[in-house]
Amino acid sequence: MSNSGTRKTREQIEGIFYPKSVAVVGSNRVKGTVPHDIFYNILKDNFQGVVYPVSPKEPSISGVKAYKYVIDIQEEVDMAVLVFPSSVCNLAMEQCGQKGVKSMIIISAGFKEVGEVGLKREQEVKAIADKYGISFIGPNCLGVINTDPYCHFNASFARRMPAEGSIAFLSQSGALCTAVLDYAYAKNIGFSKFVSFGNKADVSEIDLLYYLKDDPKTKVILLYLEEVSNGRALMEAARTIIRETGKPILALKSGRTNEGALAAASHTGSLAGSDEVCNAAFKQAGIIRCNTIEEMFNYAIAFSYQPIPASNKIAIITNAGGPGVLATDKAIKEGLTLARFSEETTRTFKKSLPVTANIKNPVDVIGDARADRYNAALSASLSDPDVDGALVILTPQSMTEIKTIAEEICNISRGFTKPVYASFMGEMDVMEGIHVLEKNHIPHYSIPEDMCQSFATTYKFGSSLAIKDEAFVPFSDIDKDAASAILKEAASKGRTYLPEEEAVKVLEAYKLPVLPHGLANSKEEAAALGDKIGYPVVMKVMSEDIVHKFDVGGVQLNINNAEEAKKAYAGILANCKEKMPKAQIKGILVQKMVKNGEEVILGLKRDAAFGHVIMFGLGGIFVEVFKDVSFKVIPCDKTQIKDLLHEIKGFPLLDGIRGRTKKDVESIIACIQRLSQLAVDCPEIKELDINPLIVQNRNEGCYVADTKIML
Repeated sequence: MSNSGTRKTREQIEGIFYPKSVAVVGSNRVKGTVPHDIFYNILKDNFQGVVYPVSPKEPSISGVKAYKYVIDIQEEVDMAVLVFPSSVCNLAMEQCGQKGVKSMIIISAGFKEVGEVGLKREQEVKAIADKYGISFIGPNCLGVINTDPYCHFNASFARRMPAEGSIAFLSQSGALCTAVLDYAYAKNIGFSKFVSFGNKADVSEIDLLYYLKDDPKTKVILLYLEEVSNGRALMEAARTIIRETGKPILALKSGRTNEGALAAASHTGSLAGSDEVCNAAFKQAGIIRCNTIEEMFNYAIAFSYQPIPASNKIAIITNAGGPGVLATDKAIKEGLTLARFSEETTRTFKKSLPVTANIKNPVDVIGDARADRYNAALSASLSDPDVDGALVILTPQSMTEIKTIAEEICNISRGFTKPVYASFMGEMDVMEGIHVLEKNHIPHYSIPEDMCQSFATTYKFGSSLAIKDEAFVPFSDIDKDAASAILKEAASKGRTYLPEEEAVKVLEAYKLPVLPHGLANSKEEAAALGDKIGYPVVMKVMSEDIVHKFDVGGVQLNINNAEEAKKAYAGILANCKEKMPKAQIKGILVQKMVKNGEEVILGLKRDAAFGHVIMFGLGGIFVEVFKDVSFKVIPCDKTQIKDLLHEIKGFPLLDGIRGRTKKDVESIIACIQRLSQLAVDCPEIKELDINPLIVQNRNEGCYVADTKIML
């Protein structure tokens, strides 16, 4: 959504990409400066509309009559590109509003990125835009490029206009855009739309995503973000685009580390860093997160140039055994399968390839192979009904017909609807063949492993399109009012931490499996509660001042009789008095102790960008040492919860690995569903831990052994 909180209409964004007349406000004659180069790029790159330079000091720019002010232009102006210093952008924006301009790109820097003064300027410009109904990109951006020949609009200060293509690129960073354009130019990659949206004071990436959803020129959407300001809107936009159009969204998100973050009060808070949450949210929404620019474009060309694979069954064709083995290893690791060739395909190989060739998959046409062997191997492989894609590897030998082989690959590929990728290994010797592949839209990769990874990524994306979203169904047996009353009471008193006896009541209200318990205020009460609950029991100090009870000796385990209960009560009080003498102690919680079972951790955290996320992992030392946890954004359906469980490396311990008894995974899923509803109903919860949740054998349930809630 736009910065105003409402989503821009398609017509408003269309005006930015398809203006019929453009005024460059603040242009000049000084080559190599942004004000000059913006105007010159629009002019030289064959813009199909009318362009007006606006310059208070110059009579003309690049042979075109200049106007002192935008209001001096007699004809209608659809769009203005603003390149004045930020200190006077408000005046220019006001004149554009009076002129009736409805679309703008504010290139100028010096806004919120420079601090409080810049933020005020940005707010003022935004207010003027709202007054006149102007939609704008920026400020502090590189500009906008539309390669559609109908418009051919380069309102940027990039060095060159990219070629037309089906990839759209949206970036928060203008400097990155120039590097991406140069990278893409070297690899013959074209774009449909190219946008640097800068500070996104008005039009946001969400608005642009919804526009690209229905853009017939765009097949693949690339997104570079430095921060996510509205995570839920981003997820919803991505889901809508992918579900309704099948267009993949590839994202590069910087700021992966969490240096300098304050320690959180709960395990969930400390483990659910912004990058971990972002990873989970992107995956949940169907966004493919990339680690590097190269990886992003490796995937982008695969999606843009070739069909999505119908299955994971591939044929590998190579003229070198080593690279063929490397490709096979990577393919299997990425979840691909080597197709089994039919008898007919095998007979064709025997007729067309030398006896020294390997006619099993991967097919090795031998180092001295010329174009005819590649032709025979690729044609036969793609014709085989068990093959749904081909990966072609070439290493340059003295007799290798590099360009001809590339041409053969392109020609054969056109006769099939199965994807074909290539890896011509090397640099200079194979360059001519690479250019042939790139110009004919065969995805090319310098190393076979990248080729395999890209094929697997497109296959997994295609497979995910068949998975239907499930509706979140609320539970009818919960007591929302009881839980809300406890939380509101704590909040009204300015408390940020619920003692366990209150946290347990919140969980009880949502029918989570809380163990029998009671609060004791004397040794005698502790013994009586132990007798009532049944031994063994665990005893824990209850104090708003003591969050980590184990650290101060505030927990005693394995209490087996009344005398041990009395002794534990006294010992806990003594430990706490010694370690935290000022702590206000409300009593000692006596709780049934479950000895057998697998310990797991469940948690909630409210993330600034994505809202509540849920965490799952193995409990005890596993979460402390290995940090083997996974996350989902709430609400999540049952399929997503199953993914949450399977994503941790330790899941086989719950699933009966090596003869172990299977644990009650269904009861964990039910607990996560109920926690999800608690988070939806009670947004004031900042962090929550259930650590451990003790999971019994299959069909025997699970129990909440300890919990923390922070507000």
